[in-house]
Order: sequence, then C-alpha cells, then structure tokens
Amino acid sequence: MATVKTQAAWAELLGSNEWEGLLDPLDLSLRKLILRCGDFCQATYDSFISDANSKFCGSSRYGMKSLFQQVCLPSASDYQIITFLYATSSIDVSDAFLINSTSSEAWDRQSNWMGYIAVTTDQVSKANGRREVYVAWRGTIRTLEWADVFQANLVPATPLLGSGNGTDGDGEDVAEVMEGWLKIYTSNNPDSPFSKTSAKTQVLTKIKELMEQYKDENLSLIFTGHSLGAALAALSAFDVVDNGVADHVQVAAFVFGLPMLGNKVFCDKLKALQNLRLLHVRNVIDLIPHYPSTLLGYAYVGIELLVDSRKSIYLKTSLNPGDWHNLQGILHVVAGWNGSNGEFELKVKRCLALVNKSCDFLKDEYNVPGSWWVEKNKGMVLDKNGDWVSAMPFEDAGF
Repeated sequence: MATVKTQAAWAELLGSNEWEGLLDPLDLSLRKLILRCGDFCQATYDSFISDANSKFCGSSRYGMKSLFQQVCLPSASDYQIITFLYATSSIDVSDAFLINSTSSEAWDRQSNWMGYIAVTTDQVSKANGRREVYVAWRGTIRTLEWADVFQANLVPATPLLGSGNGTDGDGEDVAEVMEGWLKIYTSNNPDSPFSKTSAKTQVLTKIKELMEQYKDENLSLIFTGHSLGAALAALSAFDVVDNGVADHVQVAAFVFGLPMLGNKVFCDKLKALQNLRLLHVRNVIDLIPHYPSTLLGYAYVGIELLVDSRKSIYLKTSLNPGDWHNLQGILHVVAGWNGSNGEFELKVKRCLALVNKSCDFLKDEYNVPGSWWVEKNKGMVLDKNGDWVSAMPFEDAGF
C-alpha cells in the first residue's frame, strides 16, 4: 500500500512550491512518485498490440480489470482503471502514430488505444486521506520515427483555451501549439466506435464525473506520459485546468522526454495557471526535448529534473539516440540519481533488468537479453478448432 504522507507533504510533492528544495538532492518520496508515474506510462507500452498481423493491432492487449496485474505494475492492487482513452488523427502520421492491422477483420482502422484513467482504491484512499486520479498517455512505439512525419507547424491553441482570448498581455501574440499534438488530442472520427468523440472530450467528460463522484474527498489529479504521451499529458492537464474542470483541485503533470509543445505565449499561460505544475524529467543527452526547435518559434515549458544516463555505472556507453530517450533507461537513472555532482547510487529497489525491456542499454555483464518484454507466441493461441489465431484481448477490452 502507498506510504501515508501528511497533506502538506503531498501538496509539495505535487509542486505546490514548484518542487523547491526537493530536486537536488532528490527527495525520496518525490523519487518514488516519479517512478510510480513512469511505471504507469510503461504499462501503456507493455499492453499495446503493435503487431500489424494481429486484427487487434492498435488496441490494448488487456482489459481494464486485468491490465495492471498482467503488466506486473508495482502495487497493482492499489489502483483501478476506470476508463480507456482512444485517439485518432486527421494528419498523415500512419507510420508513427496510427499503427493499423493488415487484417480484413481489423478491430478499428481509425483509432489507437492511447492510455487510461486510474484511481486509488477505496482502501488506499482512506488510508492516505486522499483520492489520487492518474491520467496516463501512451507514447509512440516506433522510437524517434515520428519526429520525421509529425507536422511541426504552430497553430492557434484555441480548442484548448478556456480563459481569455489566447493572446499575450498586449493582445498581439497568440498562444500556439504544435499542430500534430493538437490534432491527435482534439480530432474525432464518427466512423470509429472508439473515437466518436475526441481524446479531449473523453478526458474532460470523465474528469467532470470524477470531480462530482469524489467531491467530498481530498482529490488530486496527476497526468503522466512519455514522449508523445508527455505532450498529450501536458496538453490535457492544461485543458482540464484552463477550462475550469478541476477548480480548487491540485493538478500535476509528471512527464518524461517531453518534446516542445508550443510558443512562449502558450507556455507562459500554462505556467500562470495557479493549480497546475509540470515537472519534466529529462535525460540531458536526449534529443527529443529539443524537437521541433526554438528556431521554429517553440519555447520550453515546466520545471526540469535533469538526469544524465552517462553517470550510471550499469549502462553501456551508447551512441543510439533511442537509448537516451528510452523510458526505462530514464527511470533507472531517476532511481539512482544523486545530483550532477553526486555519485550514482540506487536509492530505491528497482530491478536492473527493467532497463532492457525495450532496448539493449544495460551492460552485457548483467546477462539480461535486450528487448525482452514480448507476448508469448506473439499473441497467437490455439483455438477450439485446433487453429492458431490472434488472441482475443483480455475480458473487458471492448470487443
């Protein structure tokens, strides 16, 4: 069960004081919270079906009731998924975002499963004196390819704005965000049973329901994601707060490897929201947080926790940018990070083998195979007719 903290301490962990005094040295409770959020992100990768041969490609392999147990999420019984999130896109990102099945019986050709909303159980909420809501977004599966195809144009952030007119104080410059992120978040497809409403509408509708359901409890909202998922986490957190859906509730976004979101006007608007704080956990050698570029009018956003994978004594000296951006690699460094001037030393128990879940970043001497997280028989099962077929996603996945 999650560690009981005072309310003041919990508020500080969510950034009420902008994490002052908690980042260097890295506070133990904050370190654990960051790792928890990272594990929620990893669950989206581990459950996603990316094999185009499966008619369920683009969906979650597991249903809401079993997902956390199936992906071996730490303290899985402390949380329950209450809804899945789906997204579509009206831009040509088929090789990077919409991963589709080649089967004529594909579950959906217009949408991908993009994450979930989870809450602490009644037992844990009572013990902690608060109800925690987590909104977790999936990143891209094909590492780094999306940077070549996503539209990096800046467009007005109007669909997200609930306060003001989206201009700066002089009414001249307009808040803008990257077109690719915005369209994935706000697009819908009436032909899809899963994306008839946009990801934006799905999130806001469910958060409104939760605000009413838990109005008599001490509620906090935490958004998290890695890479593309980090961008969606930041946009959705901004959306919820700026549109007044989460008034009087503390909202935090813990994001990993966040690419640039928008221009300075937008980033300043996000920073100005009183009940939203964003912590960006970034590997200093990761290239993705600098995409698309300040030269194109983008600005950096959030408070940064800078870590450096080169300080870990367990990792290879890698020239692969995918390793620098890998989520499990970042989480490993967080577990042992003691500041840029401190020695790398694991402060929490975290298995080294996790580093190689989807890469080969761990030193060979530890004898852990690279990219070892794979579904048995690539998801093929023997049916009652004696034929090998794609496995049906678990229980309540929605099919």
